[in-house]
Amino acid sequence: MNILKTLAIAAAMTAAIAPANAQENVNIGKNNIKLKSDLMTPEALWAMGRIASAEAAPDGKNIVYQVGYYSVKANKGHQVICIVDANGNNRKQLTKSAKNETDPTWIEGGQRIAFLTGGQIWSMNPDGTDRRQLTHDKTGIDAFRFSPDGKKVILVKTTPFNEIIKKNPDDLPLATGRRVTDLMYRHWDHYVETQQHPYLADVTAEGITEGYDIMKGEPYECPMEPFGGIEQLAWSPDSKTIAYTSRKKTGLDYAISTDSDIYLYNIGTRETRNLCKPADYKAPKVVASHTLKDQAVNAPENLKNNPGYDQNPQFSPDGRYVAWQSMARDGYEADLNRLCVYDLTTGEKNYVSTSFDSNVDAFCWNADSKTLSFIGVWHGCINMYQVDLKGVVRQITDDVADYGSVSLAHDGKKLLATRQSFSAPTDIYIVTPGKDVKKTVVTQVTRENEHILSQLSFGKVEKRWVKTTDGKDMLTWIILPSNFDPNKKYPTLLFCEGGPQSPVSQFWSYRWNFQIMAANGYVIVAPNRRGLPGFGHEWNEAVSSDWTGQCIRDYLSAIDDAADNLPYVDRDRLGAVGASFGGFSVYYLAGHHDKRFKCFISHDGAFNLESMYTDTEEAWFSNWEYDDAYWNKGQTDAARRTYENSPHKFIDKWDTPILCIHGELDYRINYNQGMGAFNAARMHGIPAELLIFPDENHWVLKPQNGVLWQRTFFNWLDRWLK
Repeated sequence: MNILKTLAIAAAMTAAIAPANAQENVNIGKNNIKLKSDLMTPEALWAMGRIASAEAAPDGKNIVYQVGYYSVKANKGHQVICIVDANGNNRKQLTKSAKNETDPTWIEGGQRIAFLTGGQIWSMNPDGTDRRQLTHDKTGIDAFRFSPDGKKVILVKTTPFNEIIKKNPDDLPLATGRRVTDLMYRHWDHYVETQQHPYLADVTAEGITEGYDIMKGEPYECPMEPFGGIEQLAWSPDSKTIAYTSRKKTGLDYAISTDSDIYLYNIGTRETRNLCKPADYKAPKVVASHTLKDQAVNAPENLKNNPGYDQNPQFSPDGRYVAWQSMARDGYEADLNRLCVYDLTTGEKNYVSTSFDSNVDAFCWNADSKTLSFIGVWHGCINMYQVDLKGVVRQITDDVADYGSVSLAHDGKKLLATRQSFSAPTDIYIVTPGKDVKKTVVTQVTRENEHILSQLSFGKVEKRWVKTTDGKDMLTWIILPSNFDPNKKYPTLLFCEGGPQSPVSQFWSYRWNFQIMAANGYVIVAPNRRGLPGFGHEWNEAVSSDWTGQCIRDYLSAIDDAADNLPYVDRDRLGAVGASFGGFSVYYLAGHHDKRFKCFISHDGAFNLESMYTDTEEAWFSNWEYDDAYWNKGQTDAARRTYENSPHKFIDKWDTPILCIHGELDYRINYNQGMGAFNAARMHGIPAELLIFPDENHWVLKPQNGVLWQRTFFNWLDRWLK
């Protein structure tokens, strides 16, 4: 349930212009958007451009990037490619066709830009002229990466996969049944009947060849489901070797394990070796219905074999090292994400980020091959850091913001990054590290939504430290209503974070957006409760196998502190909202809130943990979080406590109106959880509504569904809190 990155939007718009949101509170001119109010609306959110990837030219003078625009009226999104000078001047949209055009990257030493459109690789001049189709691939291409010498290219293609779901007989072409033979038959939001593989192709004067599958005959995926992309593959500087990420397991073994590795593929010999494990490694046998935390695979003597998540390799510029993100333990998707550096000359692995007691969320090598830059969360903000090969970490930025990516700006000194906050959507920045954090220079390059943001009144964001029931200090964000009047009392929302180990950092969301809540006249209380990263290992670990313990008490400490000490908080108009684990928290609070709250909203929350144990597709998650299957006789104390405190067992104590929201394509937390909660509430006589999306997954990605979500959300809150 930890969401590591956002899904790409596949739907293309029928027009290549900025979105035409024909809604009553937004008027779109030819080149600008005129809002009728200074308060954020769903339509204003959907009118904003959303920056995705960005890459600096080899000479550092220009930046090419991808941005998505959305039409509520057409209910579609459109991805385009833009270019801008590194100083922020001369922004130009390069692509204007009706198709999505994505994944821009510099090739030929910066003379041209390669990109994807219609499942094929094209190229163009940096001014958008001279468009040429480079591939005519029969399968279609999902992602690509050119070699440093420009002679070869990795092509990621989707191919049929019938290892788990068997192919139907050829004489039954209209049959819709699926014969399933093992677990992991569906993932995230789709049935697993295809998988991605990397192909190696030649770049010729006539174009790019079809290439050959470097994992031919292997029933494993690369990149990995459900969120992996081209970042899971890397070229060596001499263009002779490819490093790639794969979890070489299928079926039940795949479903209960997070053990992925980094593999090195030699182009000359076509040989592959595992950088994480010895050639003769045999994984210990495990019990599938019990947590892996106390099994042999995670015994201290086996941790040297990297049994956890290892992914996203990058070669050092001098070719001596490969670095990647590494989690220590198998079955634990939220383990500490460390930065591992592998010396190709000695075979030594060195975890250089261990003095940083939080996750390495993204990284890049610096030009000297002796240091790396990375981003990580600490105290509710995702900032930039540098680390050397001896493990000495220093902070580069100290912003109340979230940096979302980091790469070289190609002058050897500056870094290219994206950045957002509660009050600003993603833009591109150049970061020039100083000798200390106070001397770092951060320069904004893009202002993608300035024409909209300049018309809006945002609520003030404040940082507050709250005492918990066990005497700890907990960082809680307070977001005040737009046009705040300190003499008034306001309805107030407790925001319950998901994950369960995703930080309440300075994120900008197009659904769970704090500024649109502020625009609707609500105070938001957003605590970094127990279980969230950015406050040390012990704090982060405290939620696993204890979903209804201290983390719930932390929620109540945060809302009680606000009601007791903030004069503008109306204690008689409190609500609690959350998604995923936050949705579970809402369902649990509904039976344990001692009449604090006047209404609840749960999005995609777990309601019946016994059902959830076997419903979710990634079985490693429920194994780690619950300890045991509910049918095991010798359950741990934590497992018994988990099942005994499942929200569905406390319906008799529900006494407060609740809105349940769920997507039918959510295979992480199945939609029967939301329907069960709604049905139980109504049968118990509680005012309740159910917003069900047949065509959405764990998120809400379609524009009109997104607007419906927002309107339903605030209609429910206004009904009970205003």
